Amino acid sequence: MSIMIQAENLTKQFKDFVAVDKINLRVQAGEVLALLGPNGAGKTTTIRMLTSVLRPSEGQAWVAGYDVVTDGAQVRKSVGVLTEHHGLYQRMFSAEYLDFFGQIYGMNAQEREDRIRELLHKFGLESSGTRRIGEFSKGMRQKLSLARALLHTPPVLLLDEPTSAMDPESARLVRNAIGSLRSEDRSIIICTHNLAEAEELADRIAIIRRGKIIANDTSSALKQKLLGPGEYQVNFHETIDGKAIPVPPEVQMTTKGVNWFRYRASVPETANPRLLRALLAADFPVLSLEEVPRSLEQVYLQAVNTPPQEEASNVA
Repeated sequence: MSIMIQAENLTKQFKDFVAVDKINLRVQAGEVLALLGPNGAGKTTTIRMLTSVLRPSEGQAWVAGYDVVTDGAQVRKSVGVLTEHHGLYQRMFSAEYLDFFGQIYGMNAQEREDRIRELLHKFGLESSGTRRIGEFSKGMRQKLSLARALLHTPPVLLLDEPTSAMDPESARLVRNAIGSLRSEDRSIIICTHNLAEAEELADRIAIIRRGKIIANDTSSALKQKLLGPGEYQVNFHETIDGKAIPVPPEVQMTTKGVNWFRYRASVPETANPRLLRALLAADFPVLSLEEVPRSLEQVYLQAVNTPPQEEASNVA
């Protein structure tokens, strides 16, 4: 797979303040990366460098094969950007607004007409044609901004809080639209504070704090690295209180209830079947065996609260 976004020691310094500090990123075609971090961590500055809006102080970056410093015009043609501040022209109508940007992108009249119709339908904005953008709700403005980012079918999308200010139905529509793009020859970076959204959409999670990438891996790998071995729970359809549970040596029981218990195992692929066979052989009324869910929120909080001297061991 080709690498669509690459940053090597990318740095941005404003006088004495280092906003982004030697970050390294690679996003392949067809991949979605969620960039998470507290306010002021360096997410927006990173996006601005990747879109050739800000010039890096040090390091290099390439987007769709173009250098963000020497090929700025080509980079900007290759990206679709949804920013925190949309910059919508309040007195325009939605189709008029998208047509204006289509002309900037060099699309011919038929291309513009077909693409605008497709995007207004995709985001449920067809009925808004007689209303000026200034009359739109926050959610409608967000959807129109996303349509603008997709207008020229760019190979790279950089989305800052794509579902903020949306009602649940609209947010689901946008998440589905983003999810449908992952199978295409396109890379996506999403900056979001919605951790459930990040876990649903992203193939990999990168966490930035104080300008540094402190974790970068799949959600499941980060859970293993930062939270340790997972827990499993066995549920029974009747009480087991007072019974001796036949637990194999490689299983470490952690907590127990009247009709369930939890445990950890260093190699669950072999420990889980062995435990289940032992329970069934002893006539325990097993109802289910399942992994205890662990959220991305737990991973995020563990990462951002890790003392700086311990960060190196968490970076992939």
